[in-house]
Amino acid sequence: MLTIDRVSTGRALVSDELFAQLTARIARDHPELASDLPARIMDQALAFLAACATAAEPLGPSDLVDIGWHTFILHTREYANFCQRIAGRFIHHQPDPPPDETGPAAPEPLGVPISRAVAAIRAAGFAIDQALWGGAAQCQSKCNQCHAGCHDSPTR
Repeated sequence: MLTIDRVSTGRALVSDELFAQLTARIARDHPELASDLPARIMDQALAFLAACATAAEPLGPSDLVDIGWHTFILHTREYANFCQRIAGRFIHHQPDPPPDETGPAAPEPLGVPISRAVAAIRAAGFAIDQALWGGAAQCQSKCNQCHAGCHDSPTR
């Protein structure tokens, strides 16, 4: 497992060639995004995954950062190698189940608080691109008001 020593960008965790491939894929698959967003999204997705490597609780990305995670997973060999190098294990992507609209209301939100991911990324020494995390980038509490629909699964 990699020990992260004051790495400030997720981008530094992969080769320039792989980073270019991943950002090009995001740009191709999401033409609606501004031209600067694919690289920013991938940087934050890599920082998020590095934070998942040492997190004791599941972490969930923002919707934009999740685009980067999905893109990286499509490169299965590179993703598996990255996970092994960074975490010593495969980092699974576990979507939350959709709420059952016919059954009883869930007692708490299904998603994992994004603020937990932001705090973990900061604790791991990575910079936060606040625009990609929304209000969670400013949140320092353990609130559960902001969450995404998927998270890592440290138990799998």
